[in-house]
Amino acid sequence: MQMYDVKYSRAAEKYLKKITDKALIAAFKSAIDKISTNPYIGSQKVGDLRGIYGYDVKYSGINYELAYPAYLAKTHRIAHKNKSFFYPVKKPIRII
Repeated sequence: MQMYDVKYSRAAEKYLKKITDKALIAAFKSAIDKISTNPYIGSQKVGDLRGIYGYDVKYSGINYELAYPAYLAKTHRIAHKNKSFFYPVKKPIRII
């Protein structure tokens, strides 16, 4: 099966470095592996977040979300779901 390259934003890298729970890190790595094989596996966002997909990771009663544009398979944000979660994702995405 084709694997896509996954690139992390600076915010996602920082968040992953702060995590000390090895089981949570394993849950994120498993989710990222699933996304790298099929970037359209997550739920597609609508409105001003069009083009962004979100993949839920549930761990220890907490719902985390991986937000990424499917055409790049780049993980932009990893955090708890709350009101300000998608604010940085709404910024225009530069393609180099």
